[in-house]
Amino acid sequence: MKFYRKQPLEAEQFDGSQTSLFGYEVMPDSLLDALTGEPAYYSILIDDFEPEPDDFPDDNEVSFEIGDWIVNEADEIKVMADEEFKQQYAELPVIPKAVADYMKDYNNIINLSFHSALYEAFDDLFAASQDVEHWIEHNSDVFARAWLDGYTVEEDK
Repeated sequence: MKFYRKQPLEAEQFDGSQTSLFGYEVMPDSLLDALTGEPAYYSILIDDFEPEPDDFPDDNEVSFEIGDWIVNEADEIKVMADEEFKQQYAELPVIPKAVADYMKDYNNIINLSFHSALYEAFDDLFAASQDVEHWIEHNSDVFARAWLDGYTVEEDK
């Protein structure tokens, strides 16, 4: 399972092999790709009800193609192109446990004062263990992103 910046979010990238997404059956379109012979588009019916006469026939159908992301956010199904998804929903950074501990401890101390917590965390790196200092020195952008957006802790090897 992967975690993304905007929560709660469930998302799956369609690779053509899935037969269902979020419990909805994937249906191939009858239009075929000229090069591969595979369906060009796929769809899922998001509601199992008879549409009202004034509804458009596709109100309850979501269409997509291979490589698109199907996103279930707040019980709304939507489709996003790969680049759009990556821009909006970057994965949370993965950081070592020691760095996560430093961040938690330091953030708790700084929150008691009126200083800029992130600045102080960088400024006081000399007080951190050598491993933590080295990791942050070589991954400062990841550290800042983790501080601002959240993070997941690296699994033990």
